[in-house]
Amino acid sequence: MNTLRDVKVGDTVKVVKLHGEGAIKRRIMDMGITKGTEIYVRKVAPLGDPVELTIRGYELSVRKADAEMVEVEPVEGAEA
Repeated sequence: MNTLRDVKVGDTVKVVKLHGEGAIKRRIMDMGITKGTEIYVRKVAPLGDPVELTIRGYELSVRKADAEMVEVEPVEGAEA
């Protein structure tokens, strides 16, 4: 299973599934990370936390713990 935490800088992925329960899952969805959404990984902080993403036309930083709950797959035709 590939998670958002495993994605390299410069890659674009698509959300397959959200893991987690209750308030945690709701918070991730409120940030705009929902099934089928494409996410571009812009930067990763020097110690790996947080991860900066471009999603739905805006910049978003998420913690590694939250990124682990987002299952993703590579986007066809996107640069690797």
